[in-house]
Parts: sequence; C-alpha cells; structure tokens
Amino acid sequence: MRARRPSGRHRRAEAQQVTYRQVIAIREFRALWYAQGFSLLGDQLAQVALAVLVYDRTGSPLATAAVYALTYLPSIVGGPLLAGLADRFARRGVMLACDLVRAVLVGAMAVPGVPFWALCALVFFVVLLSAPFSAARAALLPEVLEGDMYVIGSALQNMTNQAVQMLGFAAGGAAIATMGPYRALALDAATFLASALILISGVRRRPATDHAGAKPSMWAMTRAGAGLVFGSRKLRTLVLFAWLCGFYILPEGIAVPYAAKLYTGTLPIPVITGLLMAAMPTGTVVGAFLFSRFVAPPRRLRLMGWLAMLSCAPLIVTAVQPPLAVVLGAWFLSGVGGAYQLAANAAFVQSVPAERRAQAFGLVQSGLMAVQGIGILAGGFAAERLGPEPVVAAAGIMGLTCAAVLTMSWAEPRERMRATATA
Repeated sequence: MRARRPSGRHRRAEAQQVTYRQVIAIREFRALWYAQGFSLLGDQLAQVALAVLVYDRTGSPLATAAVYALTYLPSIVGGPLLAGLADRFARRGVMLACDLVRAVLVGAMAVPGVPFWALCALVFFVVLLSAPFSAARAALLPEVLEGDMYVIGSALQNMTNQAVQMLGFAAGGAAIATMGPYRALALDAATFLASALILISGVRRRPATDHAGAKPSMWAMTRAGAGLVFGSRKLRTLVLFAWLCGFYILPEGIAVPYAAKLYTGTLPIPVITGLLMAAMPTGTVVGAFLFSRFVAPPRRLRLMGWLAMLSCAPLIVTAVQPPLAVVLGAWFLSGVGGAYQLAANAAFVQSVPAERRAQAFGLVQSGLMAVQGIGILAGGFAAERLGPEPVVAAAGIMGLTCAAVLTMSWAEPRERMRATATA
C-alpha cells in the first residue's frame, strides 16, 4: 500500500518556522523567562559581591577561591538527589519554595558581621537549592512550549543567559563599587522574591506527576533516573554531547594567564581578559539565534554533530600562538558551534517521559557542572606547567576527537528518530 503524501496545507505547516514573537506571546513562557532573567542577574551580581566581601574580610586568595568553588560542589551533589523533587511534587510549587528559601538565605548573607563559616554554609545551601529549581523549570518548559516552539524558547533562554552573564559580570564591579557588597547581596535576595511573584502571577498551577499511588523514595528515584538516562544508547549519546562542553569551556578558566601571554602594551591585561571571556558567550548568542531561526527542525539533528566538532576545532589554532584578533575569532567560532546544544536538548526532551523529566535533567545538569569544574581545574593545573596556548589547543584536539566519535555513534539513533517522526 502506497503511503499517502501530506497535503499542501500540511507541507506548508511543517515548513513554517516558529518565530520568537510567537513564543514570547505565550504568557507562561514569558513568566518563566522573566523569572529566570531576574534570578540570574542577581546571581551574577552576588558572585562578584561575594568575591569582594570574602577577600576584604580574609585577605586570602585561597579563601576567595574556596567560596567560589562552593558554587560548583552543591550542584554536583544536589542535582542527582534533589532534582527528583520536581517529579514528586508540583513543579511550580517546587520553584516557588526554592525562590523563597533562597531569598531568606541570601538576605542573611547581606547582614554585616556574619561569620565566615556561616557565609560559606549559606552559599552552599543557596546553590544547593538551584538544582531542584532548575530541574523543575526545565521539566515545566516542554509543557508550556510544544514541538519546535520548545527549541525556539530554549534558544531564547540560552541567549538571555549568555547576555545576562556578560551584563552581570561587566556591571557587577561598578555596581558594587557604588552600593557596596552587602547592598548587592540584598538586591540579589530581592531578585528571588521578584522571581517568585512572577511565577505566582504568570504560571498556572499543575498537579504533581502521577507515580501510581505510593511516592518512591529519593534514592529510588535517583537510581531509576540514572538507569533511564544511561541505560539507553540514544539518551547516553545525547548526554555525552551535552557534557562535551567541558572541553570548550576550559579556555575561559585560564583567560587571565592567556591574556598575560597576549599582552603587547596596547591593551591592559584586564581588558584582554574581558574580551577573551566575552568571545565565546557572544558566539553562543549568535549561533543560537541563527541555528534556531534559520535552520529547519529536520536539519538540526543532522547538523548537530558538525556543530559539536566546530565547538572544539577552532581552539586548535592556539597551538601556533596567534595574535589576539585570531584568538578572539577562534573563540567566537567555538561559541557559535556550541549552538548544537539546542538540538541535543530538544532530542533529549522528546525521548524522556514527562513524569521523569526533572530527575533526568537534574542528572545531566550535575554532570555539566562536574565536567566544567574538572575541566577548568585540570586546565589551570596544566597551564601552570605548560602555558595556556598548548593547553587550549590540547582541549580542542581532545574535544574534536570526542565530538567525531559521538557524531558517528549518533547516526543510527538519529535515523530512528527521523523514521519515527515521519511514520
């Protein structure tokens, strides 16, 4: 029996690209988008404020670095254990609870005279609560946006994240110089309250996902989530694509010593550092816009592997010690290639059951934090002995190799997904 060809109207509907305007017109997405932007801007300001506050109190670079390291550890530990809360309870409720508790904790950090050990404990718990919040938001977004709207919405959120990070770090120092670190932390606490108010007013209540009667324990949900994610070849490959960022994020961690190597007397080292750290996020914004706006949905999966290789390949040019302009161009191209994460994320969402989505996202997010932290630490250790240029080049070579292997592994699952979509 011959398959019936889709009608002209259906072909036009399939070919039609979803626009950013259509996505922004959805009220619940706007609420999630605004809430995330407020919270992230406050967090960037708080990171700078904490660094200034701790160094002023202790005069110790090690203590300052230790507090910054606390922004990685809780997510690695808390992601697998706490992300399942967003599958066990109503997701909007989980987000609201996390926002309100974090507002209280950050508000306590803003009180002058808090002991150093208490400040570290507060930082730990504030970051710990970001795991269930992020998992709930990630699991809720596919319920708000369906089909290609999810990809466009994810791209918009990704571009917003990168832009807010650039703005937060750039303006953070000036703001703290004006208002002081304690007021900056109080402002961060206010952003969590603003996020909670936006969620209450803009996101409708949804019941918790059904777990067929008795609710499983957190350990049981964690084991089940790990079995789901790593027991499937398709999901395992997509997760490894996501974790590939450990290679191309590494250069940002050694931007300061790299800037010192590139210093010629024309631009100050802090300016060169800022340019280097801004190059990849800028490329990511451009890549996400182009990939989501001008690449048709069926082609995104086919281009995912090529873009993954592009995210690492330009870094290899640093082996020949090029000038600043070439390095900035290479890091910008690397950021453009990072747009493949949009396709990987969308394919992951389509392959995970809705009732287990938060736990799966939590596991992936914990791995992301781990590979970034480990990559930056390993890069710094190696750069201290070899110099930054060969370390960045080596990261590019290893990342390109891994991306090529993953691209070949992805060919079969990709074809099965295409066959299922067209069946």
